[in-house]
Amino acid sequence: MSDLPVAPAERLRNVAIIAHVDHGKTTLVDEMLRQSGAVRENADMAERAMDSNDIERERGITILAKCTSVDWVGAGASDPLRINIVDTPGHADFGGEVERILSMVDGCLLLVDAAEGPMPQTKFVLSKALKLGLKPILVLNKIDRPAADPDAALDAAFDLFAALGASDEQLDFPTLYASGRDGWAARDINDPHDDLSPLFETIAAHVPAPRVAAASEGEPFRMLATTLEADPYLGRILTGRVESGVIRPGLTYKALSRSGKELERVRITKVLAFRGLKRQPVDIAGPGDIVAIAGYQKASVADTLCDLSAMEALPAQPIDPPTLSVTISANDSPLAGREGDKVQSRVIRERLMRQAEGDVAIRVTDAASGDGIEVAGRGELQLGVLIENMRREGFELSVSRPRVVTKMNDAGETLEPIEEVVIDVDDEFSGVVIETLTRRKADLQEMKPAGAGKTRLVLHAPARALIGYHGQFLTDTRGTGVMNRSFLEYSPHRGPIEGRRNGVLIANGDGESVPYALWNLEERGVLFISSGEAVYQGMIIGENAKDDDLDVNPLRAKQLTNIRAAGKDEAVRLTTPRRLTLEHAIAYIEDDELVEVTPRSIRLRKRELLPHMRKKRAKAAG
Repeated sequence: MSDLPVAPAERLRNVAIIAHVDHGKTTLVDEMLRQSGAVRENADMAERAMDSNDIERERGITILAKCTSVDWVGAGASDPLRINIVDTPGHADFGGEVERILSMVDGCLLLVDAAEGPMPQTKFVLSKALKLGLKPILVLNKIDRPAADPDAALDAAFDLFAALGASDEQLDFPTLYASGRDGWAARDINDPHDDLSPLFETIAAHVPAPRVAAASEGEPFRMLATTLEADPYLGRILTGRVESGVIRPGLTYKALSRSGKELERVRITKVLAFRGLKRQPVDIAGPGDIVAIAGYQKASVADTLCDLSAMEALPAQPIDPPTLSVTISANDSPLAGREGDKVQSRVIRERLMRQAEGDVAIRVTDAASGDGIEVAGRGELQLGVLIENMRREGFELSVSRPRVVTKMNDAGETLEPIEEVVIDVDDEFSGVVIETLTRRKADLQEMKPAGAGKTRLVLHAPARALIGYHGQFLTDTRGTGVMNRSFLEYSPHRGPIEGRRNGVLIANGDGESVPYALWNLEERGVLFISSGEAVYQGMIIGENAKDDDLDVNPLRAKQLTNIRAAGKDEAVRLTTPRRLTLEHAIAYIEDDELVEVTPRSIRLRKRELLPHMRKKRAKAAG
């Protein structure tokens, strides 16, 4: 056990770092760890150390909120100030993480890219922070970018604070200018660019100590569980902030549900405190500190962990509802079971229920049709990351086309989720983007210049209109456009929206694809497979150039004759196939199609593999 003392509440600061995606949160945390001494100067620390998950490192995004801690000794101070830092995701799809984390901190750093200014997710995370009464510190990051305009970014940030109903105290926010990559912050843009000391000093001065009562150490222990994870050695680990009292390992505590019902009584096996990049076992943890607790078997996120004498549960923050759902079922294609070892419906269901237990932004229910599990979340990226994690764990799945989660109002009217879409695009492509999105029932709200040769478009579009649109958007803008979206509100259903314009090429037999057959099919459309790949009847192998589906033969070999040609046969040269990523595949399919996901493959298929069954289903649907 560590003999680290319990820091008094007045020497603690709990702060979250919030921002739009890619505005530099995780990079800034790296520098805070280095300059505070939490990581030795000669230590080998990976870039973006807080992004520890494989998918986070591959994609360069933060998916899960992570805690760390630094001890900072200010000028003239003898005792260190312990700063618990929480790095949060920037994508709207993972907003559930942000909402929970903000409830256990007392202040936040709002990072804004000095070149881009406030973006959709900036608005989302700031609105959550202001509603909780937090007083953000504005950090204008990436000042060293050539296109940086800190004055314009500051004005836009102030306007955003005012538009979101910030109080006078919240509007009086301190501002810092920084470059997280270069490791400096300054109160004025003309001040020396030395280190992050101004940032630490501003946190110490403006973030209040944890809101705990003076006599809370004599009160019973209570803590709201904010995140849940599984550890191979310690089992379930629940993280949160100690609201009152102290906790010691080896003693018996209980858990209360949100309604105050007792869930279980357990003996705590470990209390872990965050010290730098590590979690260290401690003998005692006091009010205001953020700790992780091992020993609970049933307690989950939003439950209250407390002393046996405590009777009331702590209030939990409400979470925005999911807006998108897919049906996940066992893989039943002819190639099922060849690449994965977890193929049964029961095993898939257990894994999804575990996910929903620790991620409050995901809702898992049995499908009404009885042939799968309905998984509802915030967006295609969140659901795609969940499915990607499952395929890496050895699961085989069938995934349906995403559907929006609608609800009814008191008048019996169907309401659908509307998203705010902010697009930065070259001037020459703004027309085609506006035309396409307005055809998909989007309303143009704002159009203004965004730098040299760029236009910024703000639209309000139904969430279902954006399913599968990203690929077309990249094509329309020659890959130069940037699109950001966030949930806005529920509004009345806007009517039918056009779907995919092209039909698909469907294999009419089982076997391995043949180069000669694929070469002949190239004139029919774009292929998704190359030669030598396993195919089966009903599998989608490409996109038709026309708007109808076409059954084709990818197995036809060249007929051999006994007449030898004067010249040699030319080798068949195939065009490189279009490989769909998991998210693109899920967004690409129509209602009568599925994505087959295995540890090694992503295949598209028709829900009904046989042509006559497809006709029968289409006739019944018509």
